[in-house]
Amino acid sequence: MSVPDEARRSGRRQLLLVASIFIVPLVAAAALYFSSDWRPVVNSQGTLIDPPRTLTASGLYFPDGRPAPADVFEGKWSILHPATACDARTEALFEELGRVRIALDKDTPRVRRVLLHGGNCAGAAPPAGDTDLVVFAASGPEGEAFLASIPSAVDGAPGIYLVDPHANLMMSYPAIGSARGLLKDLERLLRLSNIG
Repeated sequence: MSVPDEARRSGRRQLLLVASIFIVPLVAAAALYFSSDWRPVVNSQGTLIDPPRTLTASGLYFPDGRPAPADVFEGKWSILHPATACDARTEALFEELGRVRIALDKDTPRVRRVLLHGGNCAGAAPPAGDTDLVVFAASGPEGEAFLASIPSAVDGAPGIYLVDPHANLMMSYPAIGSARGLLKDLERLLRLSNIG
């Protein structure tokens, strides 16, 4: 017994409909991916550093004069601030960044603060009990090159930078008024990331 032509056509239409349910999204995704004009909207508070820059701690020293290991930025998320001076404003900034870190609640241990200075903070050391704050002096030609590799955040002024656990400098923020935005970005990144 032969299948009527109308039933055969109806079966083909159903097969094509089912196949299109799987094929059309793949074609659309490929078109968006390979289109050079399309970029996903990133709702971040900071400025994305594109491409990210990998930091190698050459020319950096701890307050006691020991050289920092090359991989010192690896393993944790770091909030980095290259200070032009160690004054009351820098101290207030690091207190504010400490509050940002504490506001991360269960993710607090995944983040540390890093103060980087060009030798103009003689004797700078983390206050007693401030275990998440790391202080480095950048000295010599390598240290100067390290400082020069960090882009200016706003109008040539140093800002606040986010470094991922793979030592990639990835986002920048102005030094003033960025705490809330930094906290939002960190909460999102730590929720989505299982590194660090």
